[in-house]
Amino acid sequence: MDRGVAIIEATIAPASDGWRLDRALADAVPTLSRERLKVLINAGQVERDALAVRDPARRAKAGEVYTVAVPAPTPAHNEAQDIPLVVAYEDEHLIVIDKPAGLVVHPAAGNLDGTLVNALLHHCGGSLSGIGGVARPGIVHRIDKDTSGLMVAAKTDRTHEGLAKQFAAHSIDRRYRAIVGGRPMPPAGSVDAPLARSPANRKKVAIVAGGKRAVTHYRTMELLREAALVECRLETGRTHQVRVHMASIGHALLGDPVYGRTKPAHKAVLETLGFRRQALHAAHLGFIHPITSAALAFESAMPADMQELFSQLVV
Repeated sequence: MDRGVAIIEATIAPASDGWRLDRALADAVPTLSRERLKVLINAGQVERDALAVRDPARRAKAGEVYTVAVPAPTPAHNEAQDIPLVVAYEDEHLIVIDKPAGLVVHPAAGNLDGTLVNALLHHCGGSLSGIGGVARPGIVHRIDKDTSGLMVAAKTDRTHEGLAKQFAAHSIDRRYRAIVGGRPMPPAGSVDAPLARSPANRKKVAIVAGGKRAVTHYRTMELLREAALVECRLETGRTHQVRVHMASIGHALLGDPVYGRTKPAHKAVLETLGFRRQALHAAHLGFIHPITSAALAFESAMPADMQELFSQLVV
């Protein structure tokens, strides 16, 4: 075992007797997730009585003492960049960001820097732990580049794992504000339609039989001039879910360049305002803190451009 890394000594608790080793060690070492420990065990980084233990499924016994060698996180390939962030909440485990429209979340082809990840690497600095062994913020969910609003990122792998479980269980409370064309009838309802990449255009998402289950609950908040302000609560969180679901019932988001069909009257307003994005804002985010178990909820007011669009459409 490489002794040039952090060494953690872990004793199996009586309550963990008979558990899988990875699970028992995760209970004994709260700073490391079970998945991270599984990787370390397989890599020979866990020893008992100076002998490497390489089976994550072996049964642990109460009182056994293990040493866990945790390599320092390898540097992320992404560059830390001093990009201003609006922070709604932050502690040593996670950070909630109020993302502006136009900011890409994760580096990819065409956007290798200037992203939220680059900004978080600079903002969090040395406080970031090695998620999966790499020093980077844990992006658990994403918001489209031209959608504004709240999103959470993990600073540690254990926090990342806890948040990911909540997203998988659909227990995260996410509510969006959208300005849509037309007035939904009924004024409140649900769209339960599976989503997948469009067979006709791989850059688009479409309702496809056999796609991933997707459910959006909507309610009209205010009637506007041939439009409406609606709240969309996500039961699931699929790519472009709100945009595709609202378009599917005849109420595409104003300004949406991909799924929208803007009426001439609305087009004139959008052009006058220079509004060139989908009118969508992640206004509410609620979840259980994976470490403290505290119930957290955050609100974000509609940004100035959507407020201005709303004002121009008030009846």
